[in-house]
This record gives sequence, C-alpha cells and structure tokens, in this order.
Amino acid sequence: MQRLLFCLAIVATLIAPGASTPGITLPALAATQARADLRLFSTEQAAQARCPNDKVVWLNTRTGIYHEKGMRWYGNTKQGAYVCRKEADATGDRDTRNGQ
Repeated sequence: MQRLLFCLAIVATLIAPGASTPGITLPALAATQARADLRLFSTEQAAQARCPNDKVVWLNTRTGIYHEKGMRWYGNTKQGAYVCRKEADATGDRDTRNGQ
C-alpha cells in the first residue's frame, strides 16, 4: 500500500500544473511519442518493405545504437530489431561510433 501511495505521489508531481518540480517537459513527451512510433521488425525483409527507399539497420533496443549491414553486431545483439534508419534517427537513436 505504501508503494502504491508513493507511486501515486510521483505521478501527481509529474502532471500537476505549477508543481515545484519540473515534471515532464514537452521535448521529453515528444521524444517518448517518437519512440512509440518507431516500428520494430523481426526480419530484414519486413523492415525493407516498410522503407524501400531507406537503409535498414539493426537497432540495439537497450542502448539505442544501431548497426549497419556487414557490421559485427548487425542482427546479433541480445535485444534488438530491424528498423528504418531515418525513423531511428528521428527517435534519437544513433549509429555506432566504433564501426562494429
């Protein structure tokens, strides 16, 4: 019961207008919505059908880092999916920095 009350207090703080804490900002809400719009695919072919004019990448869904075909981790991370690169970029995901 105490945990429930604590959670409700946190939610009330986040959504209460004029609260003393900053709460959720509009950019954070926009990023959350963009993340929700990202389509994840279990196969490369399904992702390519969604975005025929874009490059398909493997997104590590835990880290938000994507890998291109031919890279070491393309299709090989524990948590991931095939996505369209432009959609991944729009949600704030990024390319790997070490070329793997």
